[in-house]
Amino acid sequence: MSISLQKGQKVNLSKEKKGLSRVVVGLGWDEVKRSRGFFALKPAPIDCDASAILLQNGRMTGRDDLVYYNNLTHKSGTVRHMGDNLTGEGEGDDEQIVIDLDRVPSEYDKIVIVVTIYQAQQRKQHFGLIENAFIRLVDGKNDQEILKYNLTEDYSGMTAMIFGEIYRYNGEWKFGAIGQGTRDGGIGEMAARFQK
Repeated sequence: MSISLQKGQKVNLSKEKKGLSRVVVGLGWDEVKRSRGFFALKPAPIDCDASAILLQNGRMTGRDDLVYYNNLTHKSGTVRHMGDNLTGEGEGDDEQIVIDLDRVPSEYDKIVIVVTIYQAQQRKQHFGLIENAFIRLVDGKNDQEILKYNLTEDYSGMTAMIFGEIYRYNGEWKFGAIGQGTRDGGIGEMAARFQK
């Protein structure tokens, strides 16, 4: 049975699912229906991009530790982005990231899952125009949902989001629901937060 999380809650994945070796991180969102005047141009679709940032001691040490639409597979082969969805249309997961937990090199202690809006500032788009946003973790062996975290706050003005983190603590994998909006202008600015 899937666990429904609230912002700030944590789950011990190793205890919830004994023998968990691979997770599929599914992220989804819908664009809020926007009304437009008779002569208004149709607004550009909102292109949300999911990414995974691998950290060592809480820091990103190199550009290749960012897995996103332009770098689909981590150099270790243990974190893979399954491709870019440009519109978020349709049911279920809009983008997925697969993580082979038992093969993630030991120097990495945290994988942060973030979503940025492509060209948010140029297109005047933000997470206030997004609804039904969620992150969920699914057991890669049997496709059973382990947990789900629905973002319910108003994120108007926020152009990027730290959805959650999968981290290793005392040899066990855990998940933390974060739901922190930022005004980062893209994945480069978001990644820079973790390089300091």
